[in-house]
Amino acid sequence: MPFQSLLDEALEAWAYTRSGVISEIQNLSEADLKMKPHSDSRSATEIAIHIVESGLMMSGELSRPDGNFQRKTYPQFIKEYGRDIPQVSKKSEIVQLLKRTHADGDKKIRAAGELQMLQVIARFDGERGSRLAWMNHGISHEEYHRGQLALYARLAGRVPALTQLIYGKS
Repeated sequence: MPFQSLLDEALEAWAYTRSGVISEIQNLSEADLKMKPHSDSRSATEIAIHIVESGLMMSGELSRPDGNFQRKTYPQFIKEYGRDIPQVSKKSEIVQLLKRTHADGDKKIRAAGELQMLQVIARFDGERGSRLAWMNHGISHEEYHRGQLALYARLAGRVPALTQLIYGKS
């Protein structure tokens, strides 16, 4: 499918990544969602909530005309953007939350438009870069956590969803 713009291509990459995260969540059992490989680790449910919070922060800050990832601390950003996230514990609720928040974020970024996404924003590290490049950082962040979810599937004796997709159901 030819993309109409760089923004369309980036949004498609985010949709693909979020869909992959959802597939990994759907691959886990309700019990697997609560499992932690170590007491200091997040459960799969907590990883999903973190992805939701970070995605809301990314889309919210990138779509603001005055967006600046240094205007608040990370916990303050999560409090601002994650304040309306409902408590979820069931797989179906987690999946719906991941889908809904992605759709909301996609809508915000599309409304901001490609021209805004090509503008510069202050990153967490104090450096400046394009909003589109920072969006790619956000997509990479979700892929990182998708990998964690795949590892959780292995620890639970399951074949990760992406492996199933590539090699067929196991």
